[in-house]
Amino acid sequence: MTVNTVAPVVAGVDLAAWEADGRPACRPGPLNQRQKGGMVTMSEHNGRSIVEDRSPGRVGGLTRACLEAAVLAPSVHNSQPWRFRLRPAGIDVLADRSRRLAVVDPGGRELLISVGAAVLNLRVAILGHGRVPILRVLPDQCEPDLVARVTLGPVTAPDPTVRALLAAIPRRHTNRRPFTAAAVPASVMDELVAAAAAEGAALAIADPIGRDAILGLAATAEDWQRTEAGYRDELTAWTAPPYGRSDGVPAHAFGPHDRYESVPVRDFGLTQPGLHRGDATFEAHPTVLVLRTAADGPRDWVRAGQAMQRVLLTATVRGVATTPMTQALEVPEIRGLLTDPARHRYPQLILRVGYGRPAVASPRRALAEVLVPGQQP
Repeated sequence: MTVNTVAPVVAGVDLAAWEADGRPACRPGPLNQRQKGGMVTMSEHNGRSIVEDRSPGRVGGLTRACLEAAVLAPSVHNSQPWRFRLRPAGIDVLADRSRRLAVVDPGGRELLISVGAAVLNLRVAILGHGRVPILRVLPDQCEPDLVARVTLGPVTAPDPTVRALLAAIPRRHTNRRPFTAAAVPASVMDELVAAAAAEGAALAIADPIGRDAILGLAATAEDWQRTEAGYRDELTAWTAPPYGRSDGVPAHAFGPHDRYESVPVRDFGLTQPGLHRGDATFEAHPTVLVLRTAADGPRDWVRAGQAMQRVLLTATVRGVATTPMTQALEVPEIRGLLTDPARHRYPQLILRVGYGRPAVASPRRALAEVLVPGQQP
């Protein structure tokens, strides 16, 4: 096992995403972004134009690089439920609710977590290309699909940690294969916890009793889902050929069957019984983490998505494989068992971590498909 040693504390870097104070308004005024130590006032037209003097509606090189990083974010069933709108000095990130999973995600919680992950990638990419990203989450109550507005701030020099996170974006893949019995070092686990905390979330490491309970609940949840009306049809819609599609979970990413059913990884091949996947022995005692937020509304889901992605990128830098396991949080009755409102603990993600064979990439839609109409790559 090899653990990368790039960047001494990869989770601790400040991505310089300052969120605007105050109540959302239908017409956001000038950006007055607050940092812990003072006020930073920024005009949206200050500095280099993000379209880089290209013709109107066309994407410049800096923007293209940042968008290409953003779309590599993970999403539920690889649904990629996002769109992007260019502005003179920034990028708007919008939810594409036509790609919401109506059966497993009727309230859109996982959709906004997915979009939040794309926002984190965008922030890292902008910072990695030498500009400070200024973030506003859900800035306009009159445009509910506008999840985030990211504006280019001052010029800055990215440090080694930022460069490591940026380099990890194309290498991060969901791994549904068996992991080895090797334990993730405590120092790396501390970095994952710190990565979540840096984005305003909490990452808890399940003890053996908690781990077994969570795994049991995840298995029960998937059993329930298989009997739910529409679940199999929805699963088929996001996993079946035609080959060459640019979204959904391809067969090569399903992973093998767990011979002893010790790890409840979602069975994406459920509706394709003719597909030969083989059996494998998964680790007997997986390491399970739970990502929580202090509240449970749309803003918290976006925050959870950013925290999730920062954890996943940090894990990738350290050579740690990851598997989101969301079934238990998709069944309200089961999610309720893991929720503690009195202590402000709302679970948003269950994550398996460890070491294993590298996973391969899933497809992504072309930029032309995710830009709002009238804007071209």
